[in-house]
Amino acid sequence: MTKKAVVVGANGIIGGNLITHLVELGGWEVVGLSRRGGETAGKVRHIAVDLLDAVDAKAKLADLTDTTHIFYAAYQDRPSWAELVPPNLAMLVNVVNAIEPIAPGLEHISLMQGYKVYGAHLGPFKTPARESDANHMPPEFNIDQQDFLEASQKGKAWTWSALRPSVVVGFALGNPMNLASVIAVYASMSKELGIPLRFPGKPGAYGSLLEMTDAGLLARATVFIATNPQCGNQAYNINNGDLFRWSEMWPKIAKFFDLQLAPPLPMSLTVVMSDKETLWNRMVDKHSLMHTPYSDVSSWGFGDAVFGWNYDFFADGTKLRRAGFHEYVDTEEMFLRVFSDLRERKIIP
Repeated sequence: MTKKAVVVGANGIIGGNLITHLVELGGWEVVGLSRRGGETAGKVRHIAVDLLDAVDAKAKLADLTDTTHIFYAAYQDRPSWAELVPPNLAMLVNVVNAIEPIAPGLEHISLMQGYKVYGAHLGPFKTPARESDANHMPPEFNIDQQDFLEASQKGKAWTWSALRPSVVVGFALGNPMNLASVIAVYASMSKELGIPLRFPGKPGAYGSLLEMTDAGLLARATVFIATNPQCGNQAYNINNGDLFRWSEMWPKIAKFFDLQLAPPLPMSLTVVMSDKETLWNRMVDKHSLMHTPYSDVSSWGFGDAVFGWNYDFFADGTKLRRAGFHEYVDTEEMFLRVFSDLRERKIIP
């Protein structure tokens, strides 16, 4: 029997890779929700919708009566932690309130979270973080979203899950959380300027212990959790399964881009890359790259955040493995694969 998935945040790294996986699996019809919509093809239909507008959401999602699964991976950025709460909670509420009452066959709602639940964005946190760890002082929209789902599910047949990946690495342009593009464009510009590759993070970040989450692995784990009843109404950390330090990874990245390595030099990418649009446009013409606007090719602020973690950043992923999902990804191989993909797509030289 064909299942009907509604993927919220369809144009991001997480949503895009999830849609690809569902199509490859077969047996799924997919509806992608996003602000700008997308091209409908085959089993995938896109709807452009303003999820902050409850009326617009209810009207445009009114025909999704045969929905069996909602995969929520939408996010809107705001300047402060407190300002993140209202829009990100409202979008989830508006999606659930529009679909859940009209979809009698709804089986599962999957909520994408992250290590913010553990306070990882605030400073050094307990590692390895575990799903059973206590919440931290609000504001925190991830926790508010989960509270909403838990309350909404009481007495219902459908279940929910809260998924907690680390930094998600994969291909997606114009996404505010795309570390692979940050590194690839930074390295490509370093090569274009004839300078060595320097790690730009805070002092101490070069030696911190980290982990990542491959976007394809996350997609497969997400569907596994959503379609296995024993996983219902629980939270799961999802990571590649290995740990690394930039001090070991950075030389390998430099080698991939055929760059000399120089000692780390703390700098704000947001600041030093703010005047590089002309350089980027020159590179696009010189190397016959895809004409990608500089504003879409990388998010320097996100790079600053990740490279600013001068503390260990990892969680215990064994709960998901005990539930039966045993896949893992080698993080070095993941980075080099995504960089190669960016080259093949002519995003970078």
